[in-house]
Amino acid sequence: MFDRLEDLLLRYEEIMNQLSEPDVANDTGRFRRLMKEQSDLAPIVEAYRNYKQAKQDMEDSLALLEEESDEEMRELAKEELNDAKAKISGLENELKILLLPKDPNDEKNVIVEIRAGAGGDEAALFAAEIYRMYVHYAESCRWKVETLEVEEIGIGGMKSVNFMVSGQGAYSKLKYESGVHRVQRVPETESQGRIHTSTITVAVMPEAEEVDVQIDEKDIRIDVMRASGNGGQCVNTTDSAVRLTHYPSGIVIYSQTEKSQLQNKEKAFALLRAKLYDLELQRQQDAESEARRSQIGTGDRSEKIRTYNFPQGRVTDHRINLTLYKLDKILNGDIQEILDACIAADQAMRLSRLNEE
Repeated sequence: MFDRLEDLLLRYEEIMNQLSEPDVANDTGRFRRLMKEQSDLAPIVEAYRNYKQAKQDMEDSLALLEEESDEEMRELAKEELNDAKAKISGLENELKILLLPKDPNDEKNVIVEIRAGAGGDEAALFAAEIYRMYVHYAESCRWKVETLEVEEIGIGGMKSVNFMVSGQGAYSKLKYESGVHRVQRVPETESQGRIHTSTITVAVMPEAEEVDVQIDEKDIRIDVMRASGNGGQCVNTTDSAVRLTHYPSGIVIYSQTEKSQLQNKEKAFALLRAKLYDLELQRQQDAESEARRSQIGTGDRSEKIRTYNFPQGRVTDHRINLTLYKLDKILNGDIQEILDACIAADQAMRLSRLNEE
């Protein structure tokens, strides 16, 4: 590990030297690549430098203990030695985490698909609430949210909704949300006060560029039509809605959120690319070991990951045995504590597996 850290330190210093050269700024592409690499290496280099300093502090304290006869100075050296040892232990763990292989999709934007499952209208209402939860969370991260496709019901619920979240590191955090979300509460239409259980499914897919997914025009059928549902001026009076049918996968995309047929077509293709890319990622995952599939955030999409219990005001994440009694805040977008716990559990699992190997 430390040989690799030394190599990364040398590479970081080399990048910093290159960035100081006048001609680098004139080459936009090279400048961006170097800045990206420098940004990726900076946390590792900072932790490694702190580690080396802590090691030096420990050696200095040990030397002082050997040389010093004054009892007061020896006590001071012992305190500094203990502090240095504690720092070294913490930094070693931090460095192991920083050196874990990164998901190549972590920095990508994401497309989130929410679908109502068991529970009829109640599930559709819950789907709309979870959609708003993610919108509020994205806003707190200063990310942009754009609706791609939505099927609403008349009472304010959503049978399904697809939306894009654009922002640095969006996939690295939201990927832990894929799975079945369950709600337990008394519906407003329930006259006898019985608690009902409903479910929705959430799929988080990294945005796929055209270079990530090649789509043959022969495999696509494009239909245009008038938008349906409640619409403003022009929406329901022009052939602005677009439906894509991808024959090999059977995926059908319908987009009508924009007045422009071209914009709806672009959104539909973005969603299709993301779904095809996600299918390929799932195939790769299925071909890998059980250990890989059991990682937090990469599990089976049919897995029940979380329960939102309204009578008790609690939210439980079943993967990491975390229960929080702040349902209202979570539904208002305060999900960072859950995501941080998922990230920590995932890192701990991967570290444990690495140590076993």
